[in-house]
Amino acid sequence: MDIFMKTKEVHIRISERRFNKIKNHATLKEKTVTQIIEDYIDRLPNTQIDDSLNIPCTE
Repeated sequence: MDIFMKTKEVHIRISERRFNKIKNHATLKEKTVTQIIEDYIDRLPNTQIDDSLNIPCTE
């Protein structure tokens, strides 16, 4: 991970059940909730945004 990486914040509304589920999963994996979410995001296919159309295009 780059020390000088720019970060963004994301605020989401999820049920207490889902929050507890991801929190427990993170604890079992000895990771933070942020790390778990980042891991899942990193598994998504890479996409490229066409700036002129503002439409995501799959690579």
